[in-house]
Amino acid sequence: MTDAPLDLPERHTVLRSFAGHLDAAPTVVYPRLLRALEPRAGAGGRFLSDPAQRLIVVQGGWWYRGEYRVLEEDSGSVVQYEIINVAQVAHWAGTWAARSVLTAAPRAFQALLTGIGA
Repeated sequence: MTDAPLDLPERHTVLRSFAGHLDAAPTVVYPRLLRALEPRAGAGGRFLSDPAQRLIVVQGGWWYRGEYRVLEEDSGSVVQYEIINVAQVAHWAGTWAARSVLTAAPRAFQALLTGIGA
């Protein structure tokens, strides 16, 4: 797996956004999120972790980019997740290809929060 670019390409569309609260501090939540998302050996795609910004980028295929952020809140942390279409050619087709990911995303995000909140 290679590094994902930190900056979004000029042509991109946020397809869906999620946010969830956890009662733990960002210094606890971010490492847990990183462990949950870190690619396994032999995985394809691109990955970037920026601990200073508490940002994780997962990019795969020709259209998909997922950005995860951990933000501080008075009572813990907020985990934000955006699904972004970064297809540069046939951008319209990225939205079409994203249908199954977008359908599964609410349940998958909730499962991720449950897993890292434990």
